[in-house]
Amino acid sequence: MSVTPGGPVAEDVRRRILSMLALGTLRPGSRLGTEREMAANFAVSRSTLRSALLPLSQAGVLERRTGRNGGTFVRADVVERNAAELAGLPDRLRTGGHTSATRVLTTDRRPATPVEAHALEIAYGAEIFTIRRLRFADGVPLSVDLACFVTAHMEDLLEQPLGGSLYELVRVRYGLTAAATTETIEVVSASPREAQLLDIAHRRPLLAITRVTRDSSGRPFEYAYDLFRADRVRLTATSQGGVGAVQRSVCSA
Repeated sequence: MSVTPGGPVAEDVRRRILSMLALGTLRPGSRLGTEREMAANFAVSRSTLRSALLPLSQAGVLERRTGRNGGTFVRADVVERNAAELAGLPDRLRTGGHTSATRVLTTDRRPATPVEAHALEIAYGAEIFTIRRLRFADGVPLSVDLACFVTAHMEDLLEQPLGGSLYELVRVRYGLTAAATTETIEVVSASPREAQLLDIAHRRPLLAITRVTRDSSGRPFEYAYDLFRADRVRLTATSQGGVGAVQRSVCSA
């Protein structure tokens, strides 16, 4: 007979955690607490708790995070995203087997900055709509997105439901189909506000994606700046050449 690491008490703790996952009491990204908190909650010693958690961590069920917002968490799956893809994020998440949710943080109608005007090929100071949203995958914060649209193309945009795919919205309502997109990707550090929204520690790495999307006539209609949690997204780029396909992945844990 094999010996269960930590003995029957540790095995009972493991079974209770797995049962909570099966029932949905714990979900991807849920925080179980610090070692001290969990030992008290499960009424076991800290050494027994470590024995209970170790196999779950090794199996990829749980993960430890350090820092002020650290503790033990249910591991959230990494989201696959193609670089410069034309599909909206909800479609990408659905295709990957993830649930999707969106919280609209702010909307505004204001003059474009020089950078925005240049990207959208409009006059400096021309009016644009801005929509800032917090995106979730499997109930866990994934990204903070800022999308800018030219008001002349869609006067009543901010009166529309903004919780789904904006690409789908502008296609159906305004006849603007995303035909081409250019993205610039870099790594930045989370500001205190971004860290709070994304439920990560201050200065944790984020993937910053700056995007310009054009319609079928070649006219830009969206300028966006998206900040993705680097521990939750993997970017893949594929190029077709004479020798064959080349694939490049970027993943930060």
